[in-house]
Amino acid sequence: MTTTQRLIPGAYTPQSAPDGILVRLYTPTSGTGPFPVIVYYHGGGWVIGLLDVYEPSAKALAEKTGAIVVNVDYRLSPEAKFPAAHEDAYAAYKWARDNAASFGGNPAKVATAGESAGGNMAVAVALLAKERTLTLPTHILSVYPVANNDLNTASYNQYANAQPLNRPNVQYFTANYFRTMADGDDRLISLTDVADLRGLPATTIVAAEIDPLQTEGKQLSDKLTQVGVANQYMLYTGTTHEFFGTHDVVPKATEALDFAASRLKAAFQ
Repeated sequence: MTTTQRLIPGAYTPQSAPDGILVRLYTPTSGTGPFPVIVYYHGGGWVIGLLDVYEPSAKALAEKTGAIVVNVDYRLSPEAKFPAAHEDAYAAYKWARDNAASFGGNPAKVATAGESAGGNMAVAVALLAKERTLTLPTHILSVYPVANNDLNTASYNQYANAQPLNRPNVQYFTANYFRTMADGDDRLISLTDVADLRGLPATTIVAAEIDPLQTEGKQLSDKLTQVGVANQYMLYTGTTHEFFGTHDVVPKATEALDFAASRLKAAFQ
């Protein structure tokens, strides 16, 4: 694949970054375009995380799906408070739809994907698109997402001190990203409790076992099923949060990537 970078113009949408949003594009060098597009959001609790850190996931998705992956360098906190990252995520999705033809993509086949905080935003962007009457994503890939504001679920209690993600980490992240703790009850954070998920596109949820977020990923799947949204939930036993990008060394990460890619490829047909 080839790797290029672009800068989405400042204030591309009314609440997006005033100085623009950097995106890194991974484009297949085999096959015939226009290619499907996956807008990808990295993890890091809206506080940490870089394009380079999560590049293995983004590149693997491009390789395994034959799609162009747009890796989004959204604003981070504490400098940029909620909902800055979510607004940048939405702006990147809108930009990808508006400009797909200019980078070899198919504007009719644009999915969202992300891990952890990015897994939350992959769903939240679809919510914003629905509210703002923008065409919905073709598919959503949500990997161990933040999906509610409850730090006392079964998995939070069981894996309160897990590595690399634990309850103190999440408390640190939310203290930095939220303007006040009431932001945790916003529909864009509490997807399972507040958000109206009706009408969203088919969704794939990948979960890790040794992960405080395990419970809410399953809750998200259950909520989607309840409101009639097709979805598939896959829990990978023995894995930890952040395993998805470790496919070069962790066999179950390869399994998870293959599963996610197969779901995306089917959606792009």
